[in-house]
Amino acid sequence: MLHYLISGYTSKYHLANLLHYLTLRGGLAAFIALITSIIFGGRIIEYLKKTQVCTQPIRDDGPQTHHAKAGTPSMGGVMILASTTFACFICCDLANPFVITSLFVFLSLGLLGFIDDYQKGIHKNSKGIRPRYKFVVQIIIGCIVYLAVSHLIPKEHSTIYFPFFKNLYIDIGILFLPFVIFMISGSSNAVNLTDGLDGLAIVPFGMATCYFGAVAYLMGVKHYAQYLHILHVPGISELFIVCSSLIGSSIGFLWFNSKPAEVFMGDTGSLALGGFLGVVSILTKQEFMLAIVGGVFLVETLSVIIQVSYFKMTGGKRIFKMSPLHHHYEKLGMSETKIVIRFWIISLLLLIVAFIALKVR
Repeated sequence: MLHYLISGYTSKYHLANLLHYLTLRGGLAAFIALITSIIFGGRIIEYLKKTQVCTQPIRDDGPQTHHAKAGTPSMGGVMILASTTFACFICCDLANPFVITSLFVFLSLGLLGFIDDYQKGIHKNSKGIRPRYKFVVQIIIGCIVYLAVSHLIPKEHSTIYFPFFKNLYIDIGILFLPFVIFMISGSSNAVNLTDGLDGLAIVPFGMATCYFGAVAYLMGVKHYAQYLHILHVPGISELFIVCSSLIGSSIGFLWFNSKPAEVFMGDTGSLALGGFLGVVSILTKQEFMLAIVGGVFLVETLSVIIQVSYFKMTGGKRIFKMSPLHHHYEKLGMSETKIVIRFWIISLLLLIVAFIALKVR
């Protein structure tokens, strides 16, 4: 919105020129999203508590400490969706196709998660939309992303680049369609699985978003892209502002989600955030880097896959005491706070590795 409002004043007021700078608009977007989350977050939580529209279901086989969380409202991802959208509306170039594509995935999966949370609230159990129906929606969204990327990056859209190497890449051709669906579905479900402890998912998400926001900014500036041997895509830098908005929203959500959590993001937040990581990694051609910078989400997902597969193959035996992995550590007696902070530290280390990989090629 600001992008259009200031366009007629730059010749008269030099101060208006500052708002053309991506870094300034990015900082402003993060600030707006953060303040909006904090100001309206409390009211949203009060409403969710009052209506009891969706409270967090507690697993009977879960850690005993989780029973104290009973009654805590879920669906807090609405805070993230609303504050991010508002900040993007103010600070982004809304005609930018990269912004449109990323927000489409973010809001579509957020709506899917909202419906899922609402159904859980109505039935008062952990069952929402059937997984097969969720997957159908994710397939449709993935197909739309495929079409968008094919148009936005026509020559390189199906090329997958390997980290740490300058000229190592592979063009997977038509297989890029199922690959995109896998990325969107896998990343959204991975964040959903990780969101099991107070503050556990939101900080690793914020760190991963820092990386993709920085890469988007660098890709849009030709001499930076050439220096770092990454793809130059005109217009993609606007994704930096979307990422900044999400970082601000994430910090604002953490204000209420830190232990003891006043609200959980629910599927409303986790599916939206995970889907965003998937689409932004595709748009920036950093698909493999998502496995590094989002390593916490990957390991959590693998722990579930390994546990379920081993359970079926052995007729009831388990590798972990409980999955996802964070519950395994809880069962071992580790405190929730220590688990969360250690996962944060691991995410920070992975973020550093990801930034090093940008230069070390």
